[in-house]
Amino acid sequence: MTNTQSFQVAVIGAGPRGISVVERTLAGYLALAPQDRPELGITVIDPFNPGPGHVWRTGQSRLFLMNTPSLFPTVVPAGATAAELAASPTGLSFDQWRILMADPDTGVHSGLSAGDREELAALTAGAFPSRALYGRYLEWTYARLEEAAAAAGVQLQHVRAEVLSLARRGSGPGWTLEAAGEGTLAADAVVLALGHLPAALSAEQDRLRDAADRHNLRYLPPAVPSDVDFSVLPAGEPVLVRGLGLNFFDIMIQVTVGRGGRFVPSGQPAGRALRYEAGGREPILVAASRRGTPYRAKARLDTYVPRSVKLRYFTEEAAAVFRNEGILPGFDHDLWPLLHRDAVWAYYSTLARVAPDELSAPAAVFLDELRAALDLPGPEWDAAKEKVLDRFVPAHRRTNLEALAQPLGRRPYAGAKDLDDAVLAYLEADAAGSAAGEDDPLKMAIGALNAGRTVLKTIVADGGLAEASWLTELRGWFEPLVEGLASGPPPERIEQLAALVRAGLVHFVGPDPRFDVDEARGVFTGASPWTGTEYAAKTLVEAMMPANRVDRNISPLLGGMLRDGLARPKVMMAADGTAVVTPGLDVTLPPYRPVGISGDPQEDLYVLGLQLSSVQWGTAIAAEAGSPARAGARTVRDADDIAAALLASAARGGGSSGAGTADGRQLAATLPGGTPRG
Repeated sequence: MTNTQSFQVAVIGAGPRGISVVERTLAGYLALAPQDRPELGITVIDPFNPGPGHVWRTGQSRLFLMNTPSLFPTVVPAGATAAELAASPTGLSFDQWRILMADPDTGVHSGLSAGDREELAALTAGAFPSRALYGRYLEWTYARLEEAAAAAGVQLQHVRAEVLSLARRGSGPGWTLEAAGEGTLAADAVVLALGHLPAALSAEQDRLRDAADRHNLRYLPPAVPSDVDFSVLPAGEPVLVRGLGLNFFDIMIQVTVGRGGRFVPSGQPAGRALRYEAGGREPILVAASRRGTPYRAKARLDTYVPRSVKLRYFTEEAAAVFRNEGILPGFDHDLWPLLHRDAVWAYYSTLARVAPDELSAPAAVFLDELRAALDLPGPEWDAAKEKVLDRFVPAHRRTNLEALAQPLGRRPYAGAKDLDDAVLAYLEADAAGSAAGEDDPLKMAIGALNAGRTVLKTIVADGGLAEASWLTELRGWFEPLVEGLASGPPPERIEQLAALVRAGLVHFVGPDPRFDVDEARGVFTGASPWTGTEYAAKTLVEAMMPANRVDRNISPLLGGMLRDGLARPKVMMAADGTAVVTPGLDVTLPPYRPVGISGDPQEDLYVLGLQLSSVQWGTAIAAEAGSPARAGARTVRDADDIAAALLASAARGGGSSGAGTADGRQLAATLPGGTPRG
């Protein structure tokens, strides 16, 4: 930041959200008439490469896959969003970039590796790319932003360093940043796009780590998977793995295919379509999670939301009724009954289409009566729906969406084999359902829940849900349910896991697992109250990311901001009046500025991404290409709001030299949308 004659913006964090801020700021800048453009400099500060940042590094194993298909993610406006916001200097979603790079001539001359080109040649819109390839897209996007900035006269630079502290610049406006190895940097405005931060271990994790030190055991704490050396997991020995989410599948694939094993076609139907040929160096994974099973796999589709799913009950218009009547909705009472109806319809309308002979009356008759029941007001619909189902649908074809949170039920198992067999049956059925795609009733119900997540994010953001409901209903029971159903791995991972279970290389602890240390034997133990079986191992891996809680972070920057009173966690009130410290920061309405310990917002300081988890729901999900800015592409809209505020501040002469040619309100009004949003 050497040019003190221009408005200087520091973006801390060079991953996808930081790049979206840069892109939106350049887009807003280019949308101004040349005579209205203030002098502008943007510095992106991150020890990792700009674009990929930490999580999406291009050098990581290509075995690590995204859990969204190619058609989904973007860091720039695309589709419907592109029509709402200022034109992008780069303009490509990941899938648009994939198509461009798949052209042999383009790919060869775009800095892609041979591995990138090989992956692109086989990748489709509905397939799941590697995280390394997504990082290449982000890297490419940043390079195009550098070109656009240079052409526009905007100084865009990357400082490869970690920001250690942030403080007000003297008594006036602006900020001073201390960057490791770079000394002190000055900025007129700062954007925090921090992404995943290191976090302190929980008390139980601390206990397990201490036990590992005492007994010479191996304990791998929560971490970004690409940071972990999985080669230390011992071949032929049991390894306890806590967590059956996405990190588990990264471990699974690294210690199998990553060690020379192969999945080969078995010639059997989906669910048993693969068999595993061992490489000989695999550990034996003993996996555990609260529900006892992995997240359900994504369905094989060529769209993100199934084509057959159309939300009729849970819409923004329906939710607006509460707002228009001055009602702050609760999730259980007001919102879930609407979304529940849509999921029920998706399930049974699919069932009526694919298995009409199993119904006790013609499908059209059944669907007419079901629709009439679902259309009933208030609580009447649920009882009426049950009566319709009792008349028309055999018991083995019924479903209970809320019960899916406990896929193994609440029953004891007769030992380890009984449990493994039950989980294997679950995996095989889930893989078969994914392969059926639009023809699987359960996957279509999940598709409705997934579509509803996007609507729900819009409704509950920024205080749109009663706080007690946010704590105990949305976050308390619905979030674990919908994540287990709709946030699962690519379908091939469940098929592969089933093959490993059949090969005897993966076992399961069971629901509600307990991990401990047998001090006499000097081993970790894992057991479930539902099996009576105890597993022992000298290695325990936490298959999860560091806790996304600002009050547990150990980042020097954010920790220092909390200590210095520049920021504070958001506190909500539970139903009994108890104050609850939430995981995210306390911030203003968009553009999000952190609220300090005094209760005042910090001027020219903005937050984007994971640390907004207490005012937005689902902050870890990428922006959806083609979705409206207020909905699935909300992250891009948030970046656009921040960009508008930055440019308005620059125009007011907020920089160190007072650069700027227009009043901030006038500048904001010239941005797309026509009204100030800063």
